[in-house]
Amino acid sequence: METRVFSHDACLLHRAPAGYPECPERLSSVLEGLERSISVDRGADPEEGRVDRAILALQDADYVRRLRAAVERGDGLIDSADNPLGPETWRAAKAAVAVALRSLDWTMERAGRRAFAAVRPPGHHAGRDYAMGFCYLSNIAIAAQHLLDGHGLSRVAILDFDVHHGNGTQDAFYDRGEVFFLSVHQHPFYPGTGLVTERGQGEGAGATLNVNLPAGSGDDDYAEVFAKTLEPALDDFRPQALLISAGFDAWVGDPLGGMRVTEAGFEDWGRRLSAVADRHCDGRLWSIQEGGYDVPRLGDLVVAYLRGQSGSELGKAGR
Repeated sequence: METRVFSHDACLLHRAPAGYPECPERLSSVLEGLERSISVDRGADPEEGRVDRAILALQDADYVRRLRAAVERGDGLIDSADNPLGPETWRAAKAAVAVALRSLDWTMERAGRRAFAAVRPPGHHAGRDYAMGFCYLSNIAIAAQHLLDGHGLSRVAILDFDVHHGNGTQDAFYDRGEVFFLSVHQHPFYPGTGLVTERGQGEGAGATLNVNLPAGSGDDDYAEVFAKTLEPALDDFRPQALLISAGFDAWVGDPLGGMRVTEAGFEDWGRRLSAVADRHCDGRLWSIQEGGYDVPRLGDLVVAYLRGQSGSELGKAGR
């Protein structure tokens, strides 16, 4: 089993006005925490033509043009007050996709590989044709489409454990059966989607599963959801690849979330998801950073999650 973390310095370039929770320090904290335990591969090139092709395989072309034009004009916002723009927003968003693709390709090269894409801005609220909730491009949905198109897979599972529902990811595959989207999230809460009655439609009927938890839920509540709902559903689906929207805002100290998950809880989630990957995906497991806003502790939480996957203390790995 081999674990590797991927990132790129361009992901640090997007900046919001002072006071926005989604800030470069979120990623810096993660990288500092990880680099005490495991090497971080920063070699992804956000300017590769294949990144553009992968984005357009999932995102609406008119929306991509609109986003780039808004950045080039110097607009202050796009689509919502939660989506400020700066001169490097497009570059950072594209870099996040580049990291996602590079780390996913590495994961697929050999059995037993686990990758974590340490990126920002996050992606799971972004839809095909809209920005929302700090998100500009739907990073994990683009990654899933890349597996279908570039690796020939026919059954991909996406599990989102961010405290907020990943509405953009759900929307991307709501009427498609080859991608099974599962989410456990605080409810009622932003963005107001992710009801248990949302199960997909058409060819995607039954390929969406939402679990709602009330504010104040902690390690034991999540463990029960994993054991009784999420893991059995994944076992029934038998995914060829398991992708994780890894948001760390269910943490007990998160300033935006209302949950009570501890560091041990995130470690347990890593252990459980690793076991699912061993059963169905030849041990391959891929995660991408989403939310999490307790900047001083964010690195520790990611390390705990990856420690759960590895089953031991993380060790320095070669680049």
